[in-house]
Amino acid sequence: MSDLITLEIDGKEVQAAPGTMLIEAAGSAGINIPRFCYHKKLSVAANCRMCMVEVEKAPKPLPACATPVGEGMKVSTASELAIDAQKGTMEFLLINHPLDCPICDQGGECELQDVALTYGSDISRFTEAKRIVPDPNLGSLISTDMNRCIHCTRCVRFGEEIAGMRELGATGRGEFVKIGTFIEKSVESELSGNVVDVCPVGALTAKPSRFKFRPWELVAKNGIAPHDGIGSNLVYHLNKGKITRVVPDDNDTINECWISDRDRFSYEGLYTNDRATSPMLKVQGEWQPVRWDVALEEVAKRLKTIDAAETAAMISPNSTLEEMYLAQKLLRGIGVNSIDHRASMNDFRDQDAAPLYPSLGVSIENLENQNAVLLVGSNVRKEQPIVGLRLRKASLNGAALMSINPRDYEFYFDQQVAVIADPHAMIDSLAQVVNAVLKEKSAKAPASVKELLKDVKPDDAAKEIAKTLIEAEEALLLLGVLAINHPDAALFNALAEVLAENAGANVGYLAEGSNAAGAWLTGILPHRGIGGEKLDATGLDSRSMLEQPPKNLILMGLELERGSSNPIKAAAVLSGADFVLSLDSYSNELTREVADVILPIAAAMETPGSMINLEGRLQTFVAATKPPGDAKHAWAVLRMLGSMMELDGFDYANADQVLAAAVNDMGQDDGSTSQFSSSDALERQHSNTGALQRYTEAGIYGSDPIVRRAKSLQKTSDAADEIILSPEDANAQGVGDGDTVKVMQEGAGVEMKLKVDASLPAGFICIQSGYGSHAQLG
Repeated sequence: MSDLITLEIDGKEVQAAPGTMLIEAAGSAGINIPRFCYHKKLSVAANCRMCMVEVEKAPKPLPACATPVGEGMKVSTASELAIDAQKGTMEFLLINHPLDCPICDQGGECELQDVALTYGSDISRFTEAKRIVPDPNLGSLISTDMNRCIHCTRCVRFGEEIAGMRELGATGRGEFVKIGTFIEKSVESELSGNVVDVCPVGALTAKPSRFKFRPWELVAKNGIAPHDGIGSNLVYHLNKGKITRVVPDDNDTINECWISDRDRFSYEGLYTNDRATSPMLKVQGEWQPVRWDVALEEVAKRLKTIDAAETAAMISPNSTLEEMYLAQKLLRGIGVNSIDHRASMNDFRDQDAAPLYPSLGVSIENLENQNAVLLVGSNVRKEQPIVGLRLRKASLNGAALMSINPRDYEFYFDQQVAVIADPHAMIDSLAQVVNAVLKEKSAKAPASVKELLKDVKPDDAAKEIAKTLIEAEEALLLLGVLAINHPDAALFNALAEVLAENAGANVGYLAEGSNAAGAWLTGILPHRGIGGEKLDATGLDSRSMLEQPPKNLILMGLELERGSSNPIKAAAVLSGADFVLSLDSYSNELTREVADVILPIAAAMETPGSMINLEGRLQTFVAATKPPGDAKHAWAVLRMLGSMMELDGFDYANADQVLAAAVNDMGQDDGSTSQFSSSDALERQHSNTGALQRYTEAGIYGSDPIVRRAKSLQKTSDAADEIILSPEDANAQGVGDGDTVKVMQEGAGVEMKLKVDASLPAGFICIQSGYGSHAQLG
């Protein structure tokens, strides 16, 4: 017997599951019902009344968005009663709506415009003055024209239900209702731009693209977000060949219909004055633009003669799979094994035991089905905003979310347990959980962690975390950037391995970069080749490159002075090298100072390619726009270099052929290498010294060269280049919130604005990576 309900809509038999609303059932049958407040991902509000339909035996028209289907129900969406109700609603909505269509950014794709064409009247009966509503300043990303607002409350519900931050709300009554912030301030959610998409009119629009296009002038190109490991699906909108707007492309298995502000507004970083547009050679200390053939001949000549043992390469984890594949093929073709993409990592002791690539441990979609999740060293909201949304859904579904962090981060989900420990003590906190799990399961500690667990006694929080993970049907341990980049990261990995094995949980890694998985799989590593193949000789990792500076350095898509674990030392290594080759989309001050050759390459949105996200999904994309000047696609530059150096396997005609070769060489992942294998016993390399210590968080808007140049993102509060200090330490130092202070470390110093924050434990200062201050400290 079928569980489906059969009903009739406009004379058409329709079947739907119990609980389905009429508006959804009609949509599945291809019958459109006008709506404004309804949104497939938001709760039902039924306050616009535009979706009124006639239901047989009902005494009055009913809102289709709030009326569930019933067996034998007969519905008419276009009867005289329904049309009259819809036209009445339309007339009411247009009473106060201004005739802004000729200047409104939404004009041409406005839901109100479309519905008014069918249900509106040519002449208004309303002769009184329209209301005037002040426009609140919501910050650098969202522009407001609140005279146009029709009070659908989609933006309010998005903030409360999806983003978890009710920054917008409705105040007042009747025609005096206003949508805005409760106190005068800008919106601060890293997902705030989604209110532009859900707004059915032009009340909320994207400020960076305001008045720069008409919708019918735009050309759409599909793409993949190039800033984090989720691979959100995007649509780039181009006007006269330039990206003018970015919107989400629906994909329920990855980002649903949402994207982060970083993915939405980073395109501004493409259009700056420091783009590399022509090949450049440094001749007697002076830069000279040259033809591509001249530049490539010079590079090929230098690469043929350099000592491979004295050569190293750093490749951006945001590079495409095709670029990474050809880069390692070229470098290993000339004998270079010192290749890495992990510029911000500090601890590589256990890299031989690492999984094939850093994965989430579960699919992105399945994150919301977890029963228990333990976050370790992660401010997931800022690191991977879409993962944060999935975890919020898990919490709303009843999952127990827990964390071990160095700060009391403002998450948008409830936490069952939140352990706040300083960066070094986090290891002890995780060790307590492991001990509690071992005791609960009557298991012995393996040799890899035996010394770590010695004399560690679980407290009540650790016992609760352990019990919750063991009892959960689906449990997940997620290691964030703070754990991955920790000076003792190997200890976190070893403890996580033991915890997962004994608690029956999966382990996931929130690795930095949009293609970190691809970097591991293509062999952008000093110890592994493509597909995880073990190399005969291990090269230098990124930290060893700083401690044992190579004479020759090759950089692709990286600004080491912003993204390295030690920016000061990285700049010194670059300055002291005999030969520096830079393949980059930008030509910044340090690059022009230290490089010998600059080869301009296309930025992420300007090149075709592929990326593998943290669930192991391969996604391909086309070039949304052309690179500026004479810049070329990096895969094509590497192919030409390989051919000029007479290396085998560089006869590719297009990026598709490179991808096919890469996929073939990588082989198939059978899932057996998704976690760390057993490692030798490890000891602490760092501990709390008692002096004031610095730790670095991943800056959401300092993550890569494109984002750092997106001017609207850099005006947000999340991009504030400031030092964070606990109230206790601020009092001890005699400084206060908002003061300008000087920070000294290893002989380097920088003046910064101080933020006093009680979420930080005493004894530590915190700064964000990727910004100017980070570049000036060791």
